[in-house]
Amino acid sequence: MKINLQSLVSQLTKPNQTISTTRILHSLIIKNGGTFDPFYPTKILRFYAINNDLVSARKVFDRTPERSVYLWNSIIRAYAQALDFSNAFSLFKRMLSSETEPDSHSFACVARACADRFDAEALRVVHGKVVGFGLELDFICSSALVSCYSKLGLVDEASCVFRGIDEPDLVLCNAMMSCYGKCGDWMMGLELFNAMRSMGIHPNGYTVVGLIIGLIDRSLMNVGEMIHAFCVKCGLDLNDHVGSVLVSMYSRCKSVELACKVFENLVQPDLVSWSALIAGFSQTGDHVKALMFFRELLMLGRRADPALLATVLAASAQSAVVGPGCEIHGYAVRHECDTDIAVSSALIDMYAKCGFLEMGIKVFKNMPRRNIVSFNTVILSLGLYGHAVDALRLFDGILEEGFRPDETTFTGLLCACCHSGLVNEGKEYFRMMTEGFGIQAKTEHHVYIVKLLGMDGRLEEAYNLIKSLPEPVNSGIWGALLSCCEHYKNYELLEVIGNYLLENEPRNSSYSVMLSNLFAGDGRWKNVEKLRVDNAGAIGKMPGSSWIGF
Repeated sequence: MKINLQSLVSQLTKPNQTISTTRILHSLIIKNGGTFDPFYPTKILRFYAINNDLVSARKVFDRTPERSVYLWNSIIRAYAQALDFSNAFSLFKRMLSSETEPDSHSFACVARACADRFDAEALRVVHGKVVGFGLELDFICSSALVSCYSKLGLVDEASCVFRGIDEPDLVLCNAMMSCYGKCGDWMMGLELFNAMRSMGIHPNGYTVVGLIIGLIDRSLMNVGEMIHAFCVKCGLDLNDHVGSVLVSMYSRCKSVELACKVFENLVQPDLVSWSALIAGFSQTGDHVKALMFFRELLMLGRRADPALLATVLAASAQSAVVGPGCEIHGYAVRHECDTDIAVSSALIDMYAKCGFLEMGIKVFKNMPRRNIVSFNTVILSLGLYGHAVDALRLFDGILEEGFRPDETTFTGLLCACCHSGLVNEGKEYFRMMTEGFGIQAKTEHHVYIVKLLGMDGRLEEAYNLIKSLPEPVNSGIWGALLSCCEHYKNYELLEVIGNYLLENEPRNSSYSVMLSNLFAGDGRWKNVEKLRVDNAGAIGKMPGSSWIGF
Protein backbone atom coordinates (compact mmCIF):
# COMPACT_ATOMS: atom_id res chain seq x y z
CA MET A 1 0.00 0.00 0.00
CA LYS A 2 1.46 3.34 -1.10
CA ILE A 3 1.85 6.16 1.35
CA ASN A 4 0.86 9.66 0.34
CA LEU A 5 4.16 11.53 -0.06
CA GLN A 6 2.63 14.66 1.39
CA SER A 7 2.40 12.86 4.74
CA LEU A 8 6.20 12.64 4.74
CA VAL A 9 6.62 16.38 4.43
CA SER A 10 6.10 16.88 8.17
CA GLN A 11 8.95 14.43 8.83
CA LEU A 12 11.20 16.00 6.20
CA THR A 13 10.84 19.45 7.73
CA LYS A 14 12.28 18.28 11.06
CA PRO A 15 15.90 19.53 11.15
CA ASN A 16 17.45 16.91 13.45
CA GLN A 17 17.01 13.60 11.67
CA THR A 18 19.20 10.71 12.80
CA ILE A 19 20.93 8.54 10.22
CA SER A 20 18.55 5.64 10.86
CA THR A 21 15.45 7.86 10.46
CA THR A 22 16.95 9.33 7.29
CA ARG A 23 17.40 5.87 5.77
CA ILE A 24 13.82 4.90 6.62
CA LEU A 25 12.47 8.09 5.03
CA HIS A 26 14.72 7.54 2.02
CA SER A 27 13.35 4.00 1.57
CA LEU A 28 9.75 5.24 1.78
CA ILE A 29 10.42 7.94 -0.81
CA ILE A 30 11.96 5.42 -3.25
CA LYS A 31 9.11 2.97 -2.68
CA ASN A 32 6.50 5.64 -3.35
CA GLY A 33 8.17 7.11 -6.43
CA GLY A 34 9.34 10.35 -4.88
CA THR A 35 12.79 10.33 -6.48
CA PHE A 36 11.48 12.09 -9.59
CA ASP A 37 10.61 15.20 -7.58
CA PRO A 38 13.85 17.13 -6.74
CA PHE A 39 12.34 18.34 -3.45
CA TYR A 40 12.56 14.96 -1.70
CA PRO A 41 16.11 13.99 -2.79
CA THR A 42 17.34 17.45 -1.74
CA LYS A 43 15.95 17.00 1.78
CA ILE A 44 17.30 13.46 2.12
CA LEU A 45 20.72 14.54 0.79
CA ARG A 46 20.90 17.28 3.42
CA PHE A 47 19.99 14.82 6.19
CA TYR A 48 22.75 12.45 5.07
CA ALA A 49 25.21 15.38 5.01
CA ILE A 50 24.18 16.49 8.52
CA ASN A 51 24.96 12.95 9.71
CA ASN A 52 28.37 13.00 7.91
CA ASP A 53 27.36 10.25 5.46
CA LEU A 54 28.70 11.83 2.27
CA VAL A 55 28.77 8.49 0.43
CA SER A 56 24.97 8.14 0.73
CA ALA A 57 24.50 11.84 -0.01
CA ARG A 58 26.49 11.49 -3.25
CA LYS A 59 24.47 8.40 -4.26
CA VAL A 60 21.25 10.40 -3.82
CA PHE A 61 22.66 13.15 -6.03
CA ASP A 62 23.94 10.79 -8.74
CA ARG A 63 20.66 8.86 -8.92
CA THR A 64 18.41 11.91 -9.14
CA PRO A 65 17.41 12.45 -12.82
CA GLU A 66 16.26 16.07 -12.48
CA ARG A 67 18.67 18.19 -10.51
CA SER A 68 17.52 21.55 -9.24
CA VAL A 69 19.85 24.35 -8.17
CA TYR A 70 18.98 23.46 -4.56
CA LEU A 71 20.19 19.89 -5.07
CA TRP A 72 23.45 21.10 -6.62
CA ASN A 73 23.98 23.60 -3.81
CA SER A 74 23.27 20.96 -1.16
CA ILE A 75 25.89 18.48 -2.42
CA ILE A 76 28.51 21.21 -3.01
CA ARG A 77 27.90 22.61 0.48
CA ALA A 78 28.11 19.11 1.98
CA TYR A 79 31.58 18.53 0.53
CA ALA A 80 32.76 22.07 1.37
CA GLN A 81 31.67 21.78 5.01
CA ALA A 82 33.49 18.43 5.24
CA LEU A 83 36.60 20.24 3.87
CA ASP A 84 36.55 17.95 0.81
CA PHE A 85 37.40 20.85 -1.49
CA SER A 86 38.39 18.67 -4.44
CA ASN A 87 34.88 17.23 -4.81
CA ALA A 88 33.23 20.57 -4.00
CA PHE A 89 35.10 22.43 -6.75
CA SER A 90 34.74 19.54 -9.20
CA LEU A 91 30.95 19.54 -8.77
CA PHE A 92 30.80 23.31 -9.11
CA LYS A 93 32.61 23.08 -12.46
CA ARG A 94 30.12 20.40 -13.57
CA MET A 95 27.28 22.65 -12.50
CA LEU A 96 28.62 25.53 -14.62
CA SER A 97 28.53 23.30 -17.72
CA SER A 98 25.12 21.79 -16.88
CA GLU A 99 21.66 23.06 -17.72
CA THR A 100 21.22 24.32 -14.12
CA GLU A 101 22.40 27.87 -13.65
CA PRO A 102 24.10 28.61 -10.29
CA ASP A 103 22.49 31.17 -8.00
CA SER A 104 23.91 33.51 -5.37
CA HIS A 105 24.00 30.72 -2.77
CA SER A 106 26.10 28.56 -5.12
CA PHE A 107 28.76 31.24 -5.47
CA ALA A 108 28.66 32.13 -1.76
CA CYS A 109 29.26 28.48 -0.83
CA VAL A 110 32.19 28.06 -3.24
CA ALA A 111 33.69 31.40 -2.15
CA ARG A 112 33.64 30.25 1.48
CA ALA A 113 35.33 27.00 0.42
CA CYS A 114 38.10 29.04 -1.25
CA ALA A 115 38.58 31.04 1.96
CA ASP A 116 38.61 27.87 4.09
CA ARG A 117 41.33 26.49 1.82
CA PHE A 118 43.18 29.85 1.91
CA ASP A 119 43.18 29.90 -1.90
CA ALA A 120 43.17 33.56 -2.92
CA GLU A 121 43.55 32.85 -6.64
CA ALA A 122 40.55 30.51 -6.69
CA LEU A 123 38.52 33.13 -4.80
CA ARG A 124 39.38 35.72 -7.45
CA VAL A 125 38.24 33.28 -10.16
CA VAL A 126 34.92 32.78 -8.34
CA HIS A 127 34.61 36.57 -8.04
CA GLY A 128 35.07 36.81 -11.80
CA LYS A 129 32.31 34.23 -12.34
CA VAL A 130 30.02 36.23 -10.03
CA VAL A 131 30.54 39.28 -12.22
CA GLY A 132 30.07 37.15 -15.36
CA PHE A 133 26.66 35.97 -14.12
CA GLY A 134 25.63 39.54 -13.24
CA LEU A 135 25.49 38.92 -9.47
CA GLU A 136 28.12 41.45 -8.40
CA LEU A 137 25.42 43.62 -6.78
CA ASP A 138 23.70 40.70 -5.06
CA PHE A 139 23.81 41.06 -1.26
CA ILE A 140 24.44 37.37 -0.61
CA CYS A 141 27.37 37.22 -3.03
CA SER A 142 28.76 40.58 -1.92
CA SER A 143 28.65 39.69 1.78
CA ALA A 144 30.30 36.33 1.09
CA LEU A 145 33.05 37.92 -1.02
CA VAL A 146 33.73 40.62 1.59
CA SER A 147 33.91 38.01 4.38
CA CYS A 148 36.12 35.67 2.35
CA TYR A 149 38.54 38.37 1.24
CA SER A 150 38.64 39.47 4.87
CA LYS A 151 39.56 35.98 6.07
CA LEU A 152 42.47 35.96 3.60
CA GLY A 153 43.60 39.42 4.70
CA LEU A 154 42.85 40.97 1.29
CA VAL A 155 41.38 44.21 2.59
CA ASP A 156 41.70 46.11 -0.72
CA GLU A 157 39.65 43.51 -2.62
CA ALA A 158 37.05 43.39 0.17
CA SER A 159 36.80 47.18 0.20
CA CYS A 160 36.43 47.27 -3.60
CA VAL A 161 33.46 44.86 -3.45
CA PHE A 162 31.90 46.84 -0.60
CA ARG A 163 32.18 50.18 -2.38
CA GLY A 164 30.33 48.73 -5.37
CA ILE A 165 27.12 48.37 -3.32
CA ASP A 166 24.89 51.46 -3.43
CA GLU A 167 22.89 50.78 -0.28
CA PRO A 168 24.72 48.31 1.95
CA ASP A 169 22.72 46.83 4.82
CA LEU A 170 23.85 46.13 8.40
CA VAL A 171 25.06 42.60 7.58
CA LEU A 172 27.27 43.82 4.73
CA CYS A 173 28.61 46.72 6.81
CA ASN A 174 29.46 44.32 9.63
CA ALA A 175 31.31 42.03 7.21
CA MET A 176 33.40 44.98 6.01
CA MET A 177 33.93 46.22 9.56
CA SER A 178 35.19 42.76 10.55
CA CYS A 179 37.62 42.88 7.62
CA TYR A 180 39.05 46.23 8.73
CA GLY A 181 39.29 44.95 12.30
CA LYS A 182 41.14 41.76 11.38
CA CYS A 183 43.59 43.74 9.28
CA GLY A 184 44.14 46.29 12.06
CA ASP A 185 42.88 49.20 9.92
CA TRP A 186 41.03 51.00 12.72
CA MET A 187 40.96 54.33 10.86
CA MET A 188 38.92 52.87 8.00
CA GLY A 189 36.81 51.06 10.58
CA LEU A 190 35.97 54.37 12.30
CA GLU A 191 35.14 55.97 8.95
CA LEU A 192 32.75 53.14 8.15
CA PHE A 193 31.27 53.34 11.65
CA ASN A 194 30.49 57.05 11.18
CA ALA A 195 29.18 56.44 7.65
CA MET A 196 26.80 53.75 8.96
CA ARG A 197 25.32 56.14 11.50
CA SER A 198 24.93 58.90 8.90
CA MET A 199 23.07 56.43 6.65
CA GLY A 200 20.69 55.58 9.46
CA ILE A 201 22.14 52.10 10.01
CA HIS A 202 22.22 51.39 13.75
CA PRO A 203 25.43 49.54 14.77
CA ASN A 204 24.94 46.37 16.79
CA GLY A 205 27.23 44.11 18.81
CA TYR A 206 28.89 42.62 15.72
CA THR A 207 29.72 46.13 14.47
CA VAL A 208 31.56 47.21 17.61
CA VAL A 209 33.29 43.82 17.90
CA GLY A 210 34.73 44.28 14.39
CA LEU A 211 35.81 47.81 15.29
CA ILE A 212 37.38 46.93 18.65
CA ILE A 213 39.51 44.01 17.37
CA GLY A 214 41.32 46.48 15.13
CA LEU A 215 42.67 48.38 18.15
CA ILE A 216 45.93 46.51 18.65
CA ASP A 217 48.20 49.25 19.97
CA ARG A 218 48.33 50.80 23.43
CA SER A 219 48.37 54.28 21.90
CA LEU A 220 44.78 53.67 20.74
CA MET A 221 43.44 53.39 24.28
CA ASN A 222 41.50 56.66 23.99
CA VAL A 223 39.74 55.36 20.85
CA GLY A 224 38.88 52.15 22.67
CA GLU A 225 37.49 54.08 25.63
CA MET A 226 35.26 56.15 23.30
CA ILE A 227 33.90 52.99 21.70
CA HIS A 228 33.37 51.54 25.18
CA ALA A 229 31.40 54.68 26.13
CA PHE A 230 29.24 54.24 23.02
CA CYS A 231 28.58 50.62 24.02
CA VAL A 232 27.50 51.71 27.52
CA LYS A 233 25.23 54.39 26.06
CA CYS A 234 23.54 51.90 23.72
CA GLY A 235 23.47 49.05 26.23
CA LEU A 236 25.82 46.92 24.13
CA ASP A 237 28.22 46.47 27.04
CA LEU A 238 25.74 43.95 28.49
CA ASN A 239 26.36 41.71 25.48
CA ASP A 240 28.83 39.00 26.58
CA HIS A 241 30.52 38.92 23.17
CA VAL A 242 31.10 42.68 23.23
CA GLY A 243 32.28 42.43 26.84
CA SER A 244 34.78 39.74 25.85
CA VAL A 245 36.41 41.83 23.14
CA LEU A 246 36.51 44.85 25.49
CA VAL A 247 38.38 42.71 28.04
CA SER A 248 40.72 41.58 25.26
CA MET A 249 41.25 45.16 24.06
CA TYR A 250 42.09 46.52 27.51
CA SER A 251 44.33 43.51 28.18
CA ARG A 252 46.22 44.06 24.90
CA CYS A 253 46.69 47.70 25.89
CA LYS A 254 47.99 46.52 29.29
CA SER A 255 45.19 48.31 31.15
CA VAL A 256 44.39 45.34 33.34
CA GLU A 257 42.41 47.36 35.89
CA LEU A 258 39.92 48.45 33.22
CA ALA A 259 39.84 44.90 31.84
CA CYS A 260 38.95 43.65 35.34
CA LYS A 261 36.12 46.18 35.67
CA VAL A 262 34.58 45.07 32.39
CA PHE A 263 35.10 41.43 33.33
CA GLU A 264 33.35 41.86 36.69
CA ASN A 265 30.27 43.28 34.94
CA LEU A 266 29.88 40.26 32.65
CA VAL A 267 26.98 38.05 33.67
CA GLN A 268 28.53 34.86 32.31
CA PRO A 269 32.09 35.51 31.13
CA ASP A 270 33.08 32.98 28.50
CA LEU A 271 36.43 31.27 28.08
CA VAL A 272 37.59 34.00 25.69
CA SER A 273 37.05 36.63 28.42
CA TRP A 274 38.87 34.55 31.03
CA SER A 275 41.74 33.90 28.61
CA ALA A 276 42.04 37.58 27.68
CA LEU A 277 42.18 38.66 31.32
CA ILE A 278 44.72 35.99 32.26
CA ALA A 279 46.85 36.90 29.23
CA GLY A 280 46.63 40.57 30.25
CA PHE A 281 48.04 39.82 33.70
CA SER A 282 50.80 37.71 32.15
CA GLN A 283 51.77 40.40 29.62
CA THR A 284 52.01 43.07 32.32
CA GLY A 285 54.32 40.85 34.37
CA ASP A 286 51.80 39.94 37.08
CA HIS A 287 52.30 36.20 36.61
CA VAL A 288 51.06 35.34 40.11
CA LYS A 289 47.65 36.89 39.39
CA ALA A 290 47.51 35.17 36.01
CA LEU A 291 47.97 31.79 37.69
CA MET A 292 45.55 32.74 40.48
CA PHE A 293 42.76 33.59 38.00
CA PHE A 294 43.46 30.36 36.13
CA ARG A 295 43.00 28.41 39.35
CA GLU A 296 39.73 30.29 39.99
CA LEU A 297 38.54 29.37 36.50
CA LEU A 298 39.14 25.68 37.18
CA MET A 299 37.44 25.88 40.58
CA LEU A 300 34.31 27.15 38.82
CA GLY A 301 34.26 23.92 36.83
CA ARG A 302 35.27 25.54 33.55
CA ARG A 303 37.55 23.70 31.16
CA ALA A 304 40.64 25.37 29.73
CA ASP A 305 41.49 25.06 26.05
CA PRO A 306 45.02 24.58 24.61
CA ALA A 307 45.46 28.31 23.93
CA LEU A 308 44.80 29.19 27.58
CA LEU A 309 47.06 26.39 28.80
CA ALA A 310 49.89 27.77 26.65
CA THR A 311 49.30 31.23 28.16
CA VAL A 312 49.45 30.08 31.80
CA LEU A 313 52.47 27.89 31.07
CA ALA A 314 54.23 30.99 29.75
CA ALA A 315 53.31 32.79 33.00
CA SER A 316 54.76 29.89 34.99
CA ALA A 317 57.93 30.02 32.88
CA GLN A 318 58.39 33.74 33.48
CA SER A 319 57.97 33.28 37.23
CA ALA A 320 60.60 30.49 37.07
CA VAL A 321 58.59 28.38 39.53
CA VAL A 322 58.18 24.81 38.32
CA GLY A 323 55.38 23.80 40.73
CA PRO A 324 52.45 25.51 38.96
CA GLY A 325 53.87 24.42 35.62
CA CYS A 326 53.88 20.78 36.69
CA GLU A 327 50.28 21.08 37.88
CA ILE A 328 49.25 22.57 34.53
CA HIS A 329 51.14 19.76 32.78
CA GLY A 330 49.14 17.23 34.78
CA TYR A 331 45.89 19.01 33.88
CA ALA A 332 46.87 18.95 30.18
CA VAL A 333 47.58 15.21 30.34
CA ARG A 334 44.26 14.45 32.10
CA HIS A 335 42.32 16.39 29.48
CA GLU A 336 44.38 15.06 26.54
CA CYS A 337 45.75 18.49 25.62
CA ASP A 338 49.42 17.67 26.20
CA THR A 339 49.89 16.55 22.58
CA ASP A 340 48.73 19.92 21.22
CA ILE A 341 51.70 21.61 19.53
CA ALA A 342 51.20 24.97 21.29
CA VAL A 343 50.88 23.31 24.71
CA SER A 344 53.89 21.05 24.14
CA SER A 345 56.05 23.98 22.98
CA ALA A 346 55.00 25.98 26.05
CA LEU A 347 55.85 23.00 28.29
CA ILE A 348 59.33 22.77 26.75
CA ASP A 349 59.94 26.47 27.36
CA MET A 350 58.55 26.31 30.90
CA TYR A 351 60.70 23.37 31.98
CA ALA A 352 63.82 24.89 30.41
CA LYS A 353 63.34 28.27 32.11
CA CYS A 354 62.64 26.59 35.45
CA GLY A 355 65.90 24.63 35.29
CA PHE A 356 64.54 21.26 34.12
CA LEU A 357 65.86 21.06 30.57
CA GLU A 358 65.73 17.23 30.53
CA MET A 359 61.97 17.30 31.12
CA GLY A 360 61.55 19.75 28.27
CA ILE A 361 63.54 17.49 25.93
CA LYS A 362 61.40 14.54 27.01
CA VAL A 363 58.23 16.47 26.13
CA PHE A 364 59.72 17.28 22.72
CA LYS A 365 60.61 13.67 21.99
CA ASN A 366 57.08 12.51 22.91
CA MET A 367 55.35 15.00 20.61
CA PRO A 368 53.37 13.15 17.91
CA ARG A 369 53.53 16.22 15.65
CA ARG A 370 56.01 19.08 15.60
CA ASN A 371 56.25 22.42 13.87
CA ILE A 372 58.93 25.07 13.49
CA VAL A 373 57.87 26.70 16.80
CA SER A 374 58.51 23.53 18.80
CA PHE A 375 61.91 23.06 17.12
CA ASN A 376 62.82 26.71 17.79
CA THR A 377 61.87 26.38 21.46
CA VAL A 378 64.18 23.41 21.96
CA ILE A 379 67.06 25.01 20.03
CA LEU A 380 66.82 28.19 22.12
CA SER A 381 66.69 26.16 25.34
CA LEU A 382 69.68 24.01 24.39
CA GLY A 383 71.62 27.10 23.35
CA LEU A 384 71.03 28.85 26.66
CA TYR A 385 72.23 25.75 28.51
CA GLY A 386 75.41 25.60 26.39
CA HIS A 387 74.44 22.39 24.54
CA ALA A 388 75.47 23.79 21.17
CA VAL A 389 76.14 20.44 19.46
CA ASP A 390 72.63 19.18 20.25
CA ALA A 391 71.10 22.49 19.15
CA LEU A 392 72.94 22.41 15.81
CA ARG A 393 71.93 18.78 15.29
CA LEU A 394 68.28 19.79 15.68
CA PHE A 395 68.70 22.25 12.82
CA ASP A 396 69.42 19.29 10.56
CA GLY A 397 66.20 17.72 11.87
CA ILE A 398 64.27 20.83 10.81
CA LEU A 399 65.54 20.51 7.24
CA GLU A 400 64.97 16.74 7.16
CA GLU A 401 61.32 17.15 8.19
CA GLY A 402 60.75 19.76 5.48
CA PHE A 403 60.26 22.80 7.71
CA ARG A 404 61.58 26.19 6.67
CA PRO A 405 63.70 27.84 9.39
CA ASP A 406 62.72 31.38 10.37
CA GLU A 407 64.47 34.26 12.12
CA THR A 408 63.80 32.72 15.54
CA THR A 409 65.54 29.52 14.45
CA PHE A 410 68.72 31.41 13.64
CA THR A 411 68.47 33.43 16.84
CA GLY A 412 68.62 30.14 18.73
CA LEU A 413 71.48 28.81 16.62
CA LEU A 414 73.56 31.99 17.02
CA CYS A 415 72.80 31.98 20.74
CA ALA A 416 74.04 28.39 20.98
CA CYS A 417 77.22 29.22 19.04
CA CYS A 418 77.80 32.32 21.17
CA HIS A 419 77.47 30.43 24.47
CA SER A 420 79.86 27.72 23.27
CA GLY A 421 82.36 29.90 21.39
CA LEU A 422 81.71 28.28 17.99
CA VAL A 423 82.84 31.25 15.90
CA ASN A 424 83.13 29.65 12.46
CA GLU A 425 79.85 27.79 12.85
CA GLY A 426 78.13 31.00 13.96
CA LYS A 427 79.45 32.93 10.97
CA GLU A 428 78.28 30.16 8.65
CA TYR A 429 74.75 30.15 10.11
CA PHE A 430 74.64 33.96 9.84
CA ARG A 431 75.63 33.69 6.16
CA MET A 432 73.12 30.87 5.62
CA MET A 433 70.34 32.95 7.17
CA THR A 434 70.89 36.02 4.99
CA GLU A 435 72.05 34.42 1.74
CA GLY A 436 70.59 30.92 1.83
CA PHE A 437 67.13 31.67 3.25
CA GLY A 438 66.85 35.38 2.47
CA ILE A 439 66.06 36.31 6.09
CA GLN A 440 66.98 39.87 7.03
CA ALA A 441 69.16 40.01 10.13
CA LYS A 442 67.50 41.67 13.13
CA THR A 443 69.08 43.34 16.17
CA GLU A 444 69.36 40.10 18.16
CA HIS A 445 71.22 38.39 15.31
CA HIS A 446 73.74 41.21 15.09
CA VAL A 447 74.18 41.25 18.88
CA TYR A 448 75.06 37.55 18.89
CA ILE A 449 77.42 37.69 15.90
CA VAL A 450 79.21 40.78 17.31
CA LYS A 451 79.55 39.14 20.70
CA LEU A 452 80.73 35.91 19.05
CA LEU A 453 83.47 37.74 17.14
CA GLY A 454 84.35 40.01 20.04
CA MET A 455 84.71 37.28 22.64
CA ASP A 456 87.00 35.43 20.22
CA GLY A 457 89.27 38.50 20.16
CA ARG A 458 88.21 39.63 16.70
CA LEU A 459 87.34 43.11 17.93
CA GLU A 460 88.37 44.94 14.75
CA GLU A 461 86.24 42.59 12.63
CA ALA A 462 83.26 43.11 14.92
CA TYR A 463 83.78 46.89 14.83
CA ASN A 464 83.90 46.93 11.02
CA LEU A 465 80.76 44.78 10.87
CA ILE A 466 78.86 47.32 13.00
CA LYS A 467 80.10 50.25 10.91
CA SER A 468 78.75 48.50 7.80
CA LEU A 469 75.22 48.44 9.24
CA PRO A 470 72.71 51.14 8.29
CA GLU A 471 72.30 53.97 10.81
CA PRO A 472 71.11 54.23 13.47
CA VAL A 473 72.64 51.11 14.98
CA ASN A 474 70.81 49.72 18.00
CA SER A 475 72.56 50.47 21.29
CA GLY A 476 72.44 46.78 22.21
CA ILE A 477 74.79 45.97 19.31
CA TRP A 478 77.31 48.62 20.39
CA GLY A 479 76.90 47.44 23.99
CA ALA A 480 77.89 43.89 22.96
CA LEU A 481 81.12 45.19 21.40
CA LEU A 482 81.90 47.50 24.33
CA SER A 483 81.61 44.61 26.80
CA CYS A 484 84.03 42.57 24.66
CA CYS A 485 86.49 45.47 24.60
CA GLU A 486 86.31 45.62 28.40
CA HIS A 487 86.91 41.86 28.61
CA TYR A 488 90.11 42.16 26.57
CA LYS A 489 91.11 45.51 28.19
CA ASN A 490 91.29 47.04 24.72
CA TYR A 491 90.86 50.65 25.81
CA GLU A 492 92.43 52.00 22.61
CA LEU A 493 89.51 50.62 20.59
CA LEU A 494 87.14 51.82 23.32
CA GLU A 495 88.38 55.37 22.73
CA VAL A 496 87.96 54.98 18.96
CA ILE A 497 84.41 53.69 19.45
CA GLY A 498 83.67 56.45 21.93
CA ASN A 499 84.83 59.19 19.57
CA TYR A 500 82.87 57.64 16.71
CA LEU A 501 79.67 57.39 18.77
CA LEU A 502 79.90 60.90 20.18
CA GLU A 503 80.57 62.30 16.71
CA ASN A 504 77.77 60.41 14.94
CA GLU A 505 75.20 60.17 17.74
CA PRO A 506 75.90 63.13 20.02
CA ARG A 507 72.38 63.13 21.51
CA ASN A 508 72.55 59.55 22.74
CA SER A 509 73.95 59.95 26.25
CA SER A 510 73.64 56.21 26.97
CA TYR A 511 76.82 55.53 24.99
CA SER A 512 78.77 58.09 27.04
CA VAL A 513 77.47 56.54 30.26
CA MET A 514 78.53 53.04 29.13
CA LEU A 515 81.99 54.22 28.13
CA SER A 516 82.40 56.23 31.30
CA ASN A 517 81.49 53.23 33.46
CA LEU A 518 83.92 50.99 31.57
CA PHE A 519 86.82 53.43 31.98
CA ALA A 520 85.94 53.99 35.64
CA GLY A 521 85.98 50.24 36.27
CA ASP A 522 89.63 50.18 35.19
CA GLY A 523 90.52 53.31 37.15
CA ARG A 524 91.12 55.36 33.99
CA TRP A 525 89.78 58.56 35.53
CA LYS A 526 91.33 60.86 32.93
CA ASN A 527 89.22 59.18 30.26
CA VAL A 528 86.14 59.49 32.49
CA GLU A 529 86.83 63.19 32.97
CA LYS A 530 87.32 63.66 29.24
CA LEU A 531 83.94 62.08 28.53
CA ARG A 532 82.12 64.07 31.22
CA VAL A 533 83.70 67.47 30.59
CA ASP A 534 85.01 67.71 27.04
CA ASN A 535 81.92 66.01 25.57
CA ALA A 536 79.35 67.54 27.93
CA GLY A 537 78.11 69.98 25.30
CA ALA A 538 77.93 67.34 22.61
CA ILE A 539 75.67 65.08 24.59
CA GLY A 540 73.63 67.91 26.07
CA LYS A 541 74.34 67.06 29.71
CA MET A 542 75.99 69.24 32.33
CA PRO A 543 78.66 67.65 34.51
CA GLY A 544 77.59 66.96 38.09
CA SER A 545 78.34 69.45 40.89
CA SER A 546 77.49 69.88 44.56
CA TRP A 547 76.63 72.83 46.82
CA ILE A 548 78.49 71.17 49.68
CA GLY A 549 81.68 73.07 50.55
CA PHE A 550 80.60 76.35 48.97
